Amino acid sequence: MSAFLDACRQVVGAQYLLTDADALAPYLVERRGNLSGKACAVARPGSSAEVAQLVRLCHQYRVPVVPQGGNTGLVLGSIPDDSGTALLLSLRRLNRIRDIDTVNDTITVDAGCILEHVQQAAADADRLFPLSLAAEGSCTIGGNLSSNAGGTAVLRYGNARELCLGLEVVTPQGELWDGLRGLRKDNTGYDLRDLYIGAEGTLGIITGAVLKLHPRPRAVRTALLALPTPDHALQLLTLTRRHCGAALTGFELMSAFCMELVHRHFPDMQSPFAMPHAQYALLELYDHESEQHATALLETLIGTALDEQTVADAVVATSLAQSAALWQWRECIPLAQAAEGRNIKHDISLPISRIADFIRVTDEALQQAFPGVRLVTFGHLGDGNLHYNVAPPADAGADFFMHQAAINRIVHDNVHAFDGSISAEHGIGALKREELLRYKSPLELQLMSRIKQALDPLNLMNPGKLL
Repeated sequence: MSAFLDACRQVVGAQYLLTDADALAPYLVERRGNLSGKACAVARPGSSAEVAQLVRLCHQYRVPVVPQGGNTGLVLGSIPDDSGTALLLSLRRLNRIRDIDTVNDTITVDAGCILEHVQQAAADADRLFPLSLAAEGSCTIGGNLSSNAGGTAVLRYGNARELCLGLEVVTPQGELWDGLRGLRKDNTGYDLRDLYIGAEGTLGIITGAVLKLHPRPRAVRTALLALPTPDHALQLLTLTRRHCGAALTGFELMSAFCMELVHRHFPDMQSPFAMPHAQYALLELYDHESEQHATALLETLIGTALDEQTVADAVVATSLAQSAALWQWRECIPLAQAAEGRNIKHDISLPISRIADFIRVTDEALQQAFPGVRLVTFGHLGDGNLHYNVAPPADAGADFFMHQAAINRIVHDNVHAFDGSISAEHGIGALKREELLRYKSPLELQLMSRIKQALDPLNLMNPGKLL
């Protein structure tokens, strides 16, 4: 191992190869502080070439390598196991904006670029990079692509996969594949780009990407609407699509308990409604015509929804500050959950048409099995992604979490029964690996294993994750 570490120092320099326990610690603990791993060292390369050299050394010395971006993941995808044999490869120094092409509407970036910095670089060029999620101030593009991140604008712009045109990747053998092509049409064989996106670093290490840019909207309109049931939320989504078309950018669902939690832990936030309602939909329009056109679209939509009794009440933001205040209700839900205490999280996706039925059936099943559980249901209704989280009864003790496996089984079995997925945007990592074996077909698992074996026969790339 000492010969391997000496060789790594020659590549990155002694200051960028960390072996001291205190220096390693921040890289080895997952975001919520619940679990940690061990590593022989943390390497912090400063270029794609250095990444390739390090991976070649890992291949030569048979050392597992765990790539890490901002370490904001929620499924233990960027944390090594506790063997201490792996090299953790941090990509945070790969943080250059390489190029912006406003005619081709692309931006080429290093994988270690913080998502928020890419958004700002696009805005500085009068363009929009629409990927947006809670961790955007610390997550990296490489991590976003490795997990095929979603967020609040998937309804209109798609997941990270849809926002990427080309990649630069280091293979498990340490070769550097330059696929940084800003082409929207390239029908020349297998799509290697899509193979690496969503692979969670198990097939190679993404070091750079060409990303799509979009025109900045001329107007943004935000509204919070109160609804009686999730069925009404689906009716509203259908109505909004009919009235607003492509202008509909975000459509978020929040239950009454979500709003209650936020107010409890952020008492300065007062509900914009005079009385509580069972469900709330936060919707946002991006309009490319004018402020007046955006306002007219939203006013017509809300008027129709009220007339048809699809919604019970509505609040419309009339300024950027008011829009931010409405979004704060959605963004504070995870913070309020953390302040309330531990809960059992599920990142699931379902056919949009079946979401209301899933909520109804699964709520009932959980209440029968564990009376008094509190269900924190929110998420990106417009693309079928729910964060269906289970909080213990108010008077429950710590032993409630002994039932986590049983609760997961109820939720995930129902997800499967409703033709959904147990992971919508967080990935599989190590946390859901065993669950994947239960719900993927044997053939799917075989095909995935064959790809892994073909590209990484030594199983050195992020071992123990996904497969």
